[in-house]
Parts: sequence; C-alpha cells; structure tokens
Amino acid sequence: MKITAIKVIVCSPGRNFVTAKVETDAGAHGVGDGTLNGRELAVAAYLRDHVVPCLIGRDPRRIEDIWHYLYRGAYWRRGPVTMAAIAAIDVALWDIKAKLAGMPLYQLLGGRSRDRVLVYAHGHGADIDEAVDDALRLRERGYRAIRGQCGIPGLARTYGVPVDGKDYEPADAPLPAEHAWNTGRYLEHVPKLFERLRSGLGPEVALLHDVHHRLTPNEAAQLGRALEPFRLFWMEDPAPAENQAAFRRIREMTTTPIAVGEVFNSIHDCHQLIAEQLIDYVRANIGHSGGITHMRRIAHLAELHHVRTGFHGATDLSPVTMGAALHFDLWVPNFGIQEHMPHSAETDVVFPHAYRFADGYMTPGEAPGHGVDIDESLAAKFPYRRAYLPVNRLEDGTLWHW
Repeated sequence: MKITAIKVIVCSPGRNFVTAKVETDAGAHGVGDGTLNGRELAVAAYLRDHVVPCLIGRDPRRIEDIWHYLYRGAYWRRGPVTMAAIAAIDVALWDIKAKLAGMPLYQLLGGRSRDRVLVYAHGHGADIDEAVDDALRLRERGYRAIRGQCGIPGLARTYGVPVDGKDYEPADAPLPAEHAWNTGRYLEHVPKLFERLRSGLGPEVALLHDVHHRLTPNEAAQLGRALEPFRLFWMEDPAPAENQAAFRRIREMTTTPIAVGEVFNSIHDCHQLIAEQLIDYVRANIGHSGGITHMRRIAHLAELHHVRTGFHGATDLSPVTMGAALHFDLWVPNFGIQEHMPHSAETDVVFPHAYRFADGYMTPGEAPGHGVDIDESLAAKFPYRRAYLPVNRLEDGTLWHW
C-alpha cells in the first residue's frame, strides 16, 4: 500500500482551518488537522513544500516510522509549526489505519476505558451577573462542568468574554487588536465571580477558570489560595510555563488544582511539570503536539505521576481534532476532562462528523476511523481570511501576555 497524494486544504467556514487529506492506492483516505491559530499559512506551506513531497509512495501503515522520519529527519525539531504539520499527517494516518481495520479509532488504540467523555463548556459575561446567567443556561443544557470568565471593571476587553453575541472571541481582525490589562483589578475581581458561581450553581457543578498565562508565579499562588473555598476543578495556565521550575512556587502555596499546556507542542515542554507533579492536568492536545503518536507518550508519562489529561478543545482546532481527541479520551486511562466549544454551523457542514453531545458528555461515534471528514467542494466556498488574535499591554504600554 502506498500514499498516492496529500491535499493541503485551507478554508475559513467561520474561522481558518488547515486540513491534510492523505490518499492511498487502496482507496482509503484519512484527514488530519494542522490548524495553528493566526499562523495557518505557515503550517500549510510547511506541509506542501517540505512534507508532502517526502511522503508520496510511502506505506501509510508505518505510522511510527513516518512520525520519526518527519521529526528526526528534519534536524530542526519541535516548534509549533513543525509539530502541527506532523500532527496533521499523523492523525490522517491513524484515520486510515482504523478504516482499514474496519473499526473506530478508540478500538485500535486499545478499546474503551470509559463509556463517555466528560466535557466542560465556557460560561462568560461582561460582568458577574451575565456570567452567572450564562453558566445557569449551560447547566440547563446539561453541562456538568463550566469554565467561568467575566469582564474586569475598568478594562474595556477581557480574555474569555466574547462580544457581539458570539460564543467565543475568534481571531477576527486582519491585524492584531491591542487590549489593556491590570493584574491588581483581576486578582481582586475573580474570587467574587467564583463566589457567585458556586452559590448559584451549587456544589455538584465542576468549576474551571482560565488565567491565560497572565500572572507571575507568586500572583498565581495568591489567586489559587483565594479560589480554594470554591473548590475549582482547575485553574488553567496561571503563569507562562517556559520556566517549568517556577511552578514549584504555585504548587507550594495553593491546593487549587493546576492545568497547563494548550501551547505545548512536545513532551519536553511538560516533562519537568509532570515528573515533579507540579501540575494536575496536562492540556497539550493532539493537533498541536505531534498527533496521536506523540500524545500517547505524553499521556503515559503523565499517568506515572498522577497527572490526568485535559485536552484543549476550542474552536481554533477543527472538528477533525475534536473527533480524534474524543477517541483518545475514550481510551486513555488517565483521562480528566475535555474542553468543548461548539463549532459554527458552517464549520459543522464542511466537516461532517460522527461525534455528539448529550447530558454533559460526548461520545465519538462508531464510524471506522476517527469519524470526521471534509467536504472539499464546500470548503472551497470559504476561502482563507487573514485573522489574528489580540495582543495585551499593561496600562503603561508594556506588552504583556495574552
């Protein structure tokens, strides 16, 4: 069996996605997601110019060998562009192998460890009242876990609080917008939000919060301690994690569980965090971390150190990654939770899928492969649109973490 063609499809049904469609002489094809929010064309060029020519004629069943060929063979290892491109190919190859076996992907990985996958939704509002109302609506829709975010008094825009009635703030500007940030106001306001959320939702709903890398380790520890009375499921990305040892400070000062890693792209980004048990959940995801082959290694390392998975699942990843992630979630023994942000109607039509949501959980379906495909004719109707996420500045003008 040989790979005969690989199509790199860039489309924008609501937001930009990069898809690799791997075709074979056996008639089976697989699709993988190479989307890197705000840098989509870099991945598309990497695939077209440096990956596709090297794979034509190779056996698609040799997934492990192809993974190392793309990782070691490039010499310049790791990095978000390289690892997103590898992920796109890797997921497509797993999709092909599961289709050839005539089974859903989770069976090929080793079978179910659970019957369904717990997911969390995003509850948000311009102020605390709006955020609580939104969280109550999500609970009525069946969600058992809700991330809480709200606007901060005195700041015009705050991460996690969409505008114009959208469910999420996508990368929607042709050049990056600039927002102001004030750490003191944030630290004072967030505990008030979670006091109201816990009071309004009761003890059974799991509550989460995304700091989005905006604090120093000491400030993150202060926030973690302030949130302890409200028993959060996790506090996400409390500080930038390039300095993994810095998380010792957070761990020593608070018992609030810590989740990190949606910007990670390899096991090396989280090795110390996991091995020293400085985090509780690893947020690295299939689409940005070298695909299923590499995420298995991260998950196995995490299992040894009582760390669970908590995959990033925002709409900056296509339904292809969501489908693959749900199969992985159903299999992986040390599963924690899966982020769920529904895609737009246009996206769902372009990417037909077998997964579904019910009663706070998701299931990936029983279709052979990962259960997600791309309608190329429809995708062509949604051409790429340059779009960037905002940047953050402190009130004195200093560029800050976004």
